[in-house]
Amino acid sequence: MSGQKLDVIAIGRSSVDLYGQQIGTRLEDIGSFAKSVGGCPTNISVGTARLGLRSALITRVGAEQMGGFIKEQLAREGVDTAGVATDPDRLTALVLLSVEAEGQSPMIFYRTDCADMALSEGDIDEAFIARTGAIVVTGTHFSTPNAAAAQRKAIRLAKAHGGKVVFDIDYRPNLWGLAGHAAGFERYVASDRVTREYQSILADTDLVVGTEEEVAIAAGTSDLPAALRTIRGLTGATIVLKRGAKGCIVYDGAIPDDLEDGIVGQGFPIEIYNVLGAGDAFMSGFLRGWLRGEPHAVSATWANACGAFAVSRLLCAPEYPTWDELSYFLAHGSTERALRKDEALNHIHHATTRRTPMPALMALAIDHRSQLEEMPGATPERIGAFKRLAVKAATRVAAGRPGYGMLLDDKYGRLALFDAAAETLWVARPLELPGSRPLRFEFSPDVGSRLVEWPVDHAIKVLCFYHPGDPADLKADQIEHLRQAYEAGRKVGREVLIEIIGGKHGALDETTIATALTELYDAGLKPDWWKLEPQASAAAWAAIDRVITTRDPYCRGVVLLGLDAPAVELEQSFMAARSVGTVKGFAVGRTIFADAARAWLAGTMSDDAAVDEMAQRFGALTATWQRVGEQQ
Repeated sequence: MSGQKLDVIAIGRSSVDLYGQQIGTRLEDIGSFAKSVGGCPTNISVGTARLGLRSALITRVGAEQMGGFIKEQLAREGVDTAGVATDPDRLTALVLLSVEAEGQSPMIFYRTDCADMALSEGDIDEAFIARTGAIVVTGTHFSTPNAAAAQRKAIRLAKAHGGKVVFDIDYRPNLWGLAGHAAGFERYVASDRVTREYQSILADTDLVVGTEEEVAIAAGTSDLPAALRTIRGLTGATIVLKRGAKGCIVYDGAIPDDLEDGIVGQGFPIEIYNVLGAGDAFMSGFLRGWLRGEPHAVSATWANACGAFAVSRLLCAPEYPTWDELSYFLAHGSTERALRKDEALNHIHHATTRRTPMPALMALAIDHRSQLEEMPGATPERIGAFKRLAVKAATRVAAGRPGYGMLLDDKYGRLALFDAAAETLWVARPLELPGSRPLRFEFSPDVGSRLVEWPVDHAIKVLCFYHPGDPADLKADQIEHLRQAYEAGRKVGREVLIEIIGGKHGALDETTIATALTELYDAGLKPDWWKLEPQASAAAWAAIDRVITTRDPYCRGVVLLGLDAPAVELEQSFMAARSVGTVKGFAVGRTIFADAARAWLAGTMSDDAAVDEMAQRFGALTATWQRVGEQQ
């Protein structure tokens, strides 16, 4: 993004938040945590990026894995990280949190001499500030002289270059040394020092946003009307009063006698699940409207809606809405007071926040188990070793380029999975018991507990032998197991690939697989990927394409399976499949590895020769796929 014009730069805190995953219990009793980026300005940078603004962040992170996580996640979200400095001497801040009860979220800040509070004037680059239409300064970073000086410099530069200044009061007494370590959730402690710091910059602001407690500390009085009038006396900025479940009021002139006479937006009655981070989501929504010149009532409505999403979900930034998600909610609403239970919204959220773009996928599938077990010379150790050779072959063909992947299993591919993790390969792992019909899961019916152990970027693959002509009870059983895998994947944030093979247990015509997909969509299944067998005609693919684009425009697409077909036959399949836009690639196995596996397991082929042969076949297949695509 170097040199690109920005809409907003947020300045200040950046932490890793560790959220207790058990709800309704003390922080002392939490057994596991979910990790996310956190800190008011960091959340705002992500929230605004998701809503389509060109956002950036100025902060510091440690030169360790948590700092790396923040920078990588910001980049995935589309946040410009040019202003994120790496501090070699300090650790990234951490926050531990739990949801103990509705509206009660105890937290512990691990911020002693942390990286973000070492922000200094040297971290504020004039050319960077000159690129943006607005900066967001945050209250916590006025608590130390060096950080305060950095924000004051940013304010001066923004004003000099015609930018707007937004002040998120962001008052945490604990971070000013006004409450003990156990009082991280404390919202208000009076302090003349804090009031002086806040008031000293109000004259330079264009937008001031805060809760009732934050307005009180900025004004130095807990009398709300008097506090608002005090702030108005110090600045002509638009003032936004956040009122939690009651929404907000915007004051763009004199403070009225009746505070309710300000500008309000539409409210959204929802269940309060976790209030942490709601204000940052709110700010993101308001900035989306305010910076694009929308009326204050529209900006307030968007802000309220974003806040509603945040309080209805557990995490902060990872669960803020995208523009697609927000637009859908504003147009359609929700039948659920707990938005995290709304399947339509959850699907849009999942699909529009995927970790990595994947416009195409060419995969070497070697998640086979029973087929390899049947080969002469096969033992668990030998099968596992051969799968590691397959990773070497796929890595050679991929050569670090995106769009290449593998299907690998847990049973024999444990070490191969470690090898693949060190590369740039996309990975999917099977859940099904090989050959099972009706579908059953390998190792355990409790797939959710297995998925928790998987890397976050590994996709779930489930093969189901499904035909629309199957008996109703068989189809119901199959669908139930597919839903178990699908819902478990969604719960733990893993992508899902569903492989459907219909031709093994029934005839295929031009509508068979399209009908099967329709039935699965009707059951609520919306996988990220479909893996489908070759079709006899372009008409069959056109029917499949219509179903997918109509039922789930967010689907990543279809990959073609091989069924041990010869390469020449696969080329013909590729030609038919590439006649439609939803087919994005292939995941082929035995055509690539079967001959090498037989020879290597029998002891008649060396490691290097096996890798060479698989790489040659995989490379040739990828070249064929690309050539056919160029001819379409």
